[in-house]
Amino acid sequence: MRFNDTSKKENILVLGILGLGEGRSLISGALESKKLALKTLCDISEAACKQRSKEFGFDHYTTRYEDMLNDPDINIIAIYTPDHLHAQHVTQALQHGKHVVCTKPFIDNLGDAKALLDLQAQTGKKVLVGQSSRFFEPAKRQRKDFEAGEIGELITIESSYHADHRWFLEKKWALEDAFKWLYGGLSHPVDFIRWYLPDVEEVMGYGMISANGKKAGLRNEDTMHFIFKATDGRIARVSGVYTSPIQPAYRESGMTTVLRGTEGASQADYHELRYAITDKTGEEKTITWGDSTLKYYFRFEGQSHHAGEYQNYLEYFVDSIEQGFTAYPDMKEGIGTVALLQAMDESLKTGKPVSVKELLKRYDLDL
Repeated sequence: MRFNDTSKKENILVLGILGLGEGRSLISGALESKKLALKTLCDISEAACKQRSKEFGFDHYTTRYEDMLNDPDINIIAIYTPDHLHAQHVTQALQHGKHVVCTKPFIDNLGDAKALLDLQAQTGKKVLVGQSSRFFEPAKRQRKDFEAGEIGELITIESSYHADHRWFLEKKWALEDAFKWLYGGLSHPVDFIRWYLPDVEEVMGYGMISANGKKAGLRNEDTMHFIFKATDGRIARVSGVYTSPIQPAYRESGMTTVLRGTEGASQADYHELRYAITDKTGEEKTITWGDSTLKYYFRFEGQSHHAGEYQNYLEYFVDSIEQGFTAYPDMKEGIGTVALLQAMDESLKTGKPVSVKELLKRYDLDL
């Protein structure tokens, strides 16, 4: 909903959004939600502010982050700026007494992690990392069945993100040294690995730049496969392929997570809104969601933005503030996923397994 005097009288939590590119989905989620009020949009680009203002009919914007930080009405700041700015922007928000939602990956350098954890402990403010894929219908159902014991004890998890993103190669910034599919794409399936297998101790992987990537001038790997080993010996697998065609949708979803348990197995397919399970009784079930649910999640052109997931996790975060529970993934989980990604990055460079424990020790982190 939109901020007004009623919002203040009814003690509805108030939101400001920083970064209006990726933040576009959250604008939609906030305006459609009845659980909080959107007051201010912010971007360093006035053109971006004007574009979103016109698109959503929302005229309260600023190009100065300080305006939102110093606004006593705003309780929550949602951060959707480039990855390398997250640590700075989260720090400023916490220092000004705001709760924080920050898009993934939470930070791009583990060197910032300890100071952020200490600052959050000092302020007592909540932080939610926007790993949106957890809040999509098939993933939610898969988690519910897993927690209910429908597949028994987890043996292994396999997650992948395969997408034909050759159109990205036409973007100038995608060919810069800083752009890595590892962080921009694989952070989603890696978060699923941590969700179900949180104690990963070692990572090993290989990657390459495909022929399509080389032709375009890509600097970092667009094709990767990784194995994870947990402290209890269980293993998991993640793969990402981004510049080649994919199988038809009925064979291969853009993002897929498979859980294999002692008594059953389940598979959540992202874009197709499809979930299948063979439960502990041996019954096979497949669930799909219709057009109305699809329209809730994908509100803009194609499937380029997925506002429904953003609204789901934003409302979950509001509930956590009002009811006093921890919203996950919290800051620790977000940093843990970044640690896995950094370990994966090091494995690509060295061609050797990387100890996650040793990596965390290097940054004086105990997660």
